[in-house]
Amino acid sequence: MDHVTIYRWVQRFTPLLIDAARPCRHAAGDRWFADETSVKVMGRWVYLYRAIDQFGQVIDVLVSQNRDLAATRRFFSRALQFGPCPSEVATDRAPAYPRVLDELLPAACHVVEKYANNPIEADHGRVKSRLRPMRGLKRLRSARVISSGHAFVQNIRRGHYELGTEQPPTLRVMAAFTELVMAI
Repeated sequence: MDHVTIYRWVQRFTPLLIDAARPCRHAAGDRWFADETSVKVMGRWVYLYRAIDQFGQVIDVLVSQNRDLAATRRFFSRALQFGPCPSEVATDRAPAYPRVLDELLPAACHVVEKYANNPIEADHGRVKSRLRPMRGLKRLRSARVISSGHAFVQNIRRGHYELGTEQPPTLRVMAAFTELVMAI
């Protein structure tokens, strides 16, 4: 089997598997850590927005060509669709975050202290280590699917879904995908 065939399967079936598993997902925590990192797509750097909760569950990811107010608003609007509103959000000192958080989450405490968003900074390393052997991505759509698929598998491995929880962590992903195949 060719590697391109597997790549096409990933592109086609990852969004379907994520949608099928959404009812089995645990609720996100009330403390979020949000940040963006840069990844290479088509030889150019784009921004990958990510948010995790205090338990390490990846809440949402968004790939954007710009790091501006509209991209930040789009990211937080999408992240708020998937769970309850957080009571605290830790970010870096990017100027777009205070305006968007005051608009979308007026009751949430916005933390910008030094080292407050270390959990998300450390979590970026897992995505970067997955993308490094790939030598960048060729399309923006590929970056979206790969980053959301990586977050999905990471959440399954960490036990944030009610899928494959009876299995040891080394077999959890395989058991979860077996359950999802039966559900689809």
